[in-house]
Amino acid sequence: MTTDTSEKGLETLIMRHMTGVDGFAVTPGAAAEKPDATGAGYFAGSPKDYDRAHAVDVPQLFAFLCVTQPEAFKKLAILDGGDAKDINRLKFLARLSTEIGKRGVIDVLRKGVEHGPLHFDLFYGTPSPGNTKAEALHAQSRFSIARQLAYSMDETRRALDLCLFINGLPIATFELKNSLTKQTVDDAVEQYKRDRDPRERLFDFGRCVVHFAVDDSGVQMCTELKGKSSWFLPFDKGYNDGAGNPPNPLGLKTDYLWKEVLTPAGLTNILENYAQIVEEKDPRTGKKKRKQVWPRYHQLGVVRRALADVRAHGAGKRYLVQHSAGSGKSNSIAWLAHQLIGLKREDEPKEVFDSVIVVTDRRLLDDQIQTTIKQFMQVGATVGHAESSADLRKYIEEGKKIIISTVQKFPFILDEIATESGKTFAIVIDEAHSSQGGKTSAAMSEVLSAAAEDEEAGPDPEDTVNEALAKRMESRKMLTNASYFAFTATPKNKTLEMFGEPLPPDAEGKVKHRPFHSYTMKQAVDEGFILDVLKSYTPVDSYYKLVKKIESDPEFDTKKARKKLRRYVESHEHATRLKAEIMVDHFHEQVLAARKIGGQARAMIVTSGIERAIQYFHAIRAYLVERKSPYQAIVAFSGEHEYGGAKVSEVSLNGFSSSDIAEKIQADPYRFLICAEKFQTGYDEPLLHTMYVDKPLSGIKAVQTLSRVNRAHPQKSDCFVLDFQNNSGAITYAFQDYYRTTLLAEETDPNKLHDLNAALDAAQVYSPEQVQQVVGLFLGGADRDMLDPILDVCVAVYKGRLDGDGQVDFKGKAKVFCRTYAFLSSVISYSNAEWEKLSIMLNLLIPKLPAPEEDDLSKGILEAIDMDSYRVEKKAVMKIVIADENAEIEPVPTDAHGHRPEPELDRLSNILKTFNDQFSTLFTDADRVAKRIRDDIAPKVAADAAYQNAKENTPHTARMAHDQALAKVMQHLLKDDTQVYKQFVENESFRRFVGDMVYHLTS
Repeated sequence: MTTDTSEKGLETLIMRHMTGVDGFAVTPGAAAEKPDATGAGYFAGSPKDYDRAHAVDVPQLFAFLCVTQPEAFKKLAILDGGDAKDINRLKFLARLSTEIGKRGVIDVLRKGVEHGPLHFDLFYGTPSPGNTKAEALHAQSRFSIARQLAYSMDETRRALDLCLFINGLPIATFELKNSLTKQTVDDAVEQYKRDRDPRERLFDFGRCVVHFAVDDSGVQMCTELKGKSSWFLPFDKGYNDGAGNPPNPLGLKTDYLWKEVLTPAGLTNILENYAQIVEEKDPRTGKKKRKQVWPRYHQLGVVRRALADVRAHGAGKRYLVQHSAGSGKSNSIAWLAHQLIGLKREDEPKEVFDSVIVVTDRRLLDDQIQTTIKQFMQVGATVGHAESSADLRKYIEEGKKIIISTVQKFPFILDEIATESGKTFAIVIDEAHSSQGGKTSAAMSEVLSAAAEDEEAGPDPEDTVNEALAKRMESRKMLTNASYFAFTATPKNKTLEMFGEPLPPDAEGKVKHRPFHSYTMKQAVDEGFILDVLKSYTPVDSYYKLVKKIESDPEFDTKKARKKLRRYVESHEHATRLKAEIMVDHFHEQVLAARKIGGQARAMIVTSGIERAIQYFHAIRAYLVERKSPYQAIVAFSGEHEYGGAKVSEVSLNGFSSSDIAEKIQADPYRFLICAEKFQTGYDEPLLHTMYVDKPLSGIKAVQTLSRVNRAHPQKSDCFVLDFQNNSGAITYAFQDYYRTTLLAEETDPNKLHDLNAALDAAQVYSPEQVQQVVGLFLGGADRDMLDPILDVCVAVYKGRLDGDGQVDFKGKAKVFCRTYAFLSSVISYSNAEWEKLSIMLNLLIPKLPAPEEDDLSKGILEAIDMDSYRVEKKAVMKIVIADENAEIEPVPTDAHGHRPEPELDRLSNILKTFNDQFSTLFTDADRVAKRIRDDIAPKVAADAAYQNAKENTPHTARMAHDQALAKVMQHLLKDDTQVYKQFVENESFRRFVGDMVYHLTS
């Protein structure tokens, strides 16, 4: 028998493991009484039993209700459960379907539905020990899975590979791929985005909990399908501190999904304690939006491991959770806090903890805990906010289950629980986030030490926690009635010692410590949850060297940047005003003009103190006015400060309250946030794209500060740091404990781009026409199915023409070209449209090139780009490139009028718009045709000797000479652009438009 390597083979593998059968021969309409004993507790469902109108598996649903609630089910008076026309059946299914549509399937499973006078439970969760009735009901739950589920009312042939149900209600869908057939998890994601219409009943928001894209090496998940904008997240274990999954000696790398996560017990646990629908309110518009949440693999991992450890060892241990930014710490903390409440050890009637105390300075976390708790119990009775020591005492005495307090109260919390000898506590500490202001920290330092170690902001909250614990340890007061769970992205050595697990002594007898659980910065970068800041970290001297290297290269436009940088670097004139101008110019020309983050990018300026921040604020504000920029700056510092003979504060300078800063920077006109020891840790703003550093940074402070710009956003493909104070060595050293990466600023030689371009062209994997075609289609908004045929031809050439070494060489050079070009374009204005086009072509082609044997297959997953956000950015860049390119060949203006000439950018966009308005129906690639006329035909006409002569000597005959020259040039198109030539000859209005356009461009 041959091995089935297709996706059907993977489908069968999963079905056999979960149900014990392959699922092909399931009798429709007859739900089995018991699942097959050789499976993992799942019934095999029949796709024919799926009711598309109501999105339920009716036989499985009725079988469950009949066994668990026979009396209520009888009262429905359904004469024939299989008769789709039975009126009572229809009424009940319509009611159930409406409730699921309104509340979501998670809530319906938890709380059941009312139908007239009847109540139906639709799921019986994990029973408490010793409750035999609950155990019997729970055992009747029907976990089922059906293959090739035809879900659509209209497109009846469309089918999902697998769909998982509980008691007939859909929970999860699956699209499967197999890399052996040259399809990966990315293709599964693309299939969901392209082929799964979110208007189908099954894909309504909340009707299904999660959608999985799966292949033999990776898993991605999505909780709401929205066509092209569906957001899929990795659901991988991680490997070697990075993305992907470890090799599995017992099977497929991804079999943890069906063997661990989706077992009946595992899935029940997720639905009871993690999955939820939350309502989020936009602070600016006031609009409410519902969002469905499913835990990521590492979130499940840390909470389950911590709970298991407490069950095994009881109270009194300390746990360090090192989870990077972008890991979803707020949810992890909320889920852990909620489950610690009712946690019991085996054979012990009493809960392990009387109260759970959450120590945080983040309002967001506070809200998240309340939202999570609200799903399961009454918030008012469960959660208390301790604003003072008296509150703390009161809530502990009352036995409040969750008490939320701030980091500055931490020493009092320790004192308070020390007096409660009969009670036990879980203390969950959200350490890595200092408050966005400095006042609380300063107050805290006074409590902790006689002399405040104030660096204009007071000590780090992490230090506060460590110091308070250290004091009690020294005085032998370390409490055995409390467990500590410390969450931090960047633990200090002291924190590792205080909360980490000791490793065996090394050769020198030193004992190192490691976190209890970690989700590394490297994995977060690999998985795309945060961006790699170091990739685009540029010290100002490297920036200057790059600009100097390309002074003589006509492909780059560095005139403006050069003057100011030379003044700064060579004359050592380090005035704030000069630096402010370099920052503002860079931001306008490289970030705003390129429409980074879809045109919404913001910048942060990190200064060395309050005085300097205020100087920058005034300098930037004045220069923005001078530049006639529509944008403004905000300054952030604590307290009042003497400046220019008067007391100033954030409020007096910004004109609004300090508490509004985080919200204001998200909306125009504000684009620059100037900080002195504020917003440098714990501030989470995905719109921050660029950072300008004018302050010495080292160690953990460097990592925390630069990480402000690493937050992901659907339209954010990169970030940028320009540093006026630090060198790359110190910054690389600071990051090395978290992850290592190459600093492009140190290794980039712009001249290499010429060599790379020539080498890539010489491989003849693509032709110039294919590049033009792909770029034209891509920028015109074409879908994947329009681009893929052209790209697939290139892939076939790559595979057929190049040997193994040639493939390695081509793919390596293509990646280097894209990386170098992308980096340089964030530093310097350039004017080579061909490089820009090639970078677009290669970025679309690279993910499709099969990996040479020694490549890690998982890397291909990470190379795919978000086409829509990439397209927005590239459209803007192409506009700039074309404008710049054209500016070089503009004739010297002869008019002496004083008005500003219309920018070339505008002229090109007007040309394209007019052309598209008139002729987009004639050509599928109208932009390309318009550009061809402008960039190819017009210069050839302009070069015609007779036309030049007529313009010089007999201007009244110039138009006639022009038309003759144009006719000659168009003759040459007959061979390589037949369609354009045909329209020119046969279509009077097209011929007139081209004639006018070329004459305008050449006269």
